[in-house]
Amino acid sequence: MIEISHLVKKYGSHTAVDDLNLTVDPGRIYGFLGPNGAGKSTTMNIITGYLGATSGEVKINGHDILKEPEEAKRCIGYLPEIPPLYMDMTAEEYLNFAAEMKVPKQLRLEAVKEAMELTMISEKKDRLIRNLSKGYRQRVGLAQAVLGYPEVIILDEPTVGLDPAQIIEIRELIKKLGEEHTVILSSHILSEVREVCDYIYILSDGKLVADDTTENLLKQVEHGKRELKILLQGDGKAAEEMFASCEDIVEIKLHPGSEENTSELILSLAEGADIRNKVIRELVQEEVPVLEVTSAGKTLEDIFLELTNQKGEMTL
Repeated sequence: MIEISHLVKKYGSHTAVDDLNLTVDPGRIYGFLGPNGAGKSTTMNIITGYLGATSGEVKINGHDILKEPEEAKRCIGYLPEIPPLYMDMTAEEYLNFAAEMKVPKQLRLEAVKEAMELTMISEKKDRLIRNLSKGYRQRVGLAQAVLGYPEVIILDEPTVGLDPAQIIEIRELIKKLGEEHTVILSSHILSEVREVCDYIYILSDGKLVADDTTENLLKQVEHGKRELKILLQGDGKAAEEMFASCEDIVEIKLHPGSEENTSELILSLAEGADIRNKVIRELVQEEVPVLEVTSAGKTLEDIFLELTNQKGEMTL
């Protein structure tokens, strides 16, 4: 469906996309995940023909986007991060205008009707776009993207600026689009990609650092290192000594707690080990004053941060 080979895009001395190679097969919802500045939007702009590459090749259904732009673009519907809407048009007027450029004349009325029904904006079709909520404006942008029955729908940060209720609505709409189209979704929001995508490409500094199914990435989470964090009253040294020789514990850390006269004992467990009951039972038997016990595993956020070498917090 889409083949990207040795794609490079430079802005002066800055390399935004660095020798990118990937393949998008039909019938899935793909996530382009990465921190801001990772090269996601630049890659999408090149795929859609909005931007030229410094070097490399992008083929869509065998058509080179640079050498055969018209044939390649017929296969794509695109929603940029900021939808190119005309605020003084009604939703229907805007879609009719877009259809003139994308759909044969005899099919336009039906195509616009189907796009409005799919994105659930039919009841708002006579409203001026400037009077619509941001969520409905995004739906109008999505309706424009699906006009002409493109095989691939490309969405660049489709939920930026939406409130939580609108985000849920757009996510459900993307899942619905995935039933009939191949969807490529760009986002720096980890939960976004996890919720809707079947396959994830992780970009960092313009490079592809990982790609796998969402299911396999979540399996890495499930089988990753687990920790028990125990908040204790006192210095915690007695509890530290209790578990020093336990074979199921690979590392022990003891830190002062956040409250006065408390300590935090962190037990890193061997893969597959679950000794929570044993640990709690022994602490009770030895009358060690326990204030709190929490269990934490390696999260999808941890995997992302490791792969992209990010030290800050992800947006959730």
